Amino acid sequence: MSVSLGINIDHVATLRNARGETEPEPVLAAAMAELGGADAITIHLREDRRHIRERDVMLIRGTSKLPLNLEMACIDEIVKIALQAKPNLCTLVPEKREELTTEGGLDAIEKFDVLERTVKTLMNSGIEVSIFVDPDIEQIRCCHKTGAKYIELHTGGYAASAVSHLTWEDDKPIRGNGELAKLILAAEFAQELGLTVNAGHGLNYQNTAEVARIRGINELNIGHSIIARAVFVGLVQAVKDMKEVINRCLAAT
Repeated sequence: MSVSLGINIDHVATLRNARGETEPEPVLAAAMAELGGADAITIHLREDRRHIRERDVMLIRGTSKLPLNLEMACIDEIVKIALQAKPNLCTLVPEKREELTTEGGLDAIEKFDVLERTVKTLMNSGIEVSIFVDPDIEQIRCCHKTGAKYIELHTGGYAASAVSHLTWEDDKPIRGNGELAKLILAAEFAQELGLTVNAGHGLNYQNTAEVARIRGINELNIGHSIIARAVFVGLVQAVKDMKEVINRCLAAT
């Protein structure tokens, strides 16, 4: 069993943009994440360009050896950029201008028509597609109907809850966090449908291990906690530390 680690470097671009300067450089952050052992780079090209910009997308895609996961809303302008950049994976996410960060999963049921259209457009161009959703069975069922091959489970509810010590039996938590149980059931159901399951949002050095050990999790996408740690230890070491968290918990299973 292995779990890949995607490093979200949006906040490097946030810092760069805070004063309208040219540093720190997100492209360099991608290279340093690779040196630390990252398995993929994740960036979110928002409509308001609050952090990542088009030039970042193109430069990272053209220089990084790691797979690129482009988070994006189903907006025609952003879809056109994705078709030009051709990332390895596009993750479709909800987006509100007033939010500080993504607040929850997409409502795949309500947005089904636009999701299905966007999934088809991207996949016809050779780009794999993931949909970012809450760990809800009906939402996952709807994601599958769009034709997408991946989902990313929103772990924000789990991260925000009080995580107690857990006892595991037959790959199920028998004591502890109800939000974790939701993630486990959602991951199982998605895999039964043939979907590849990623996860992310709010994960840090204290709470990641329990999600990493969920059977069938393919990749964890983590940004804020790693960039925050990098302020003190450097990005290469911060990535290494998170890889160690994941590898240690998997070795113990």
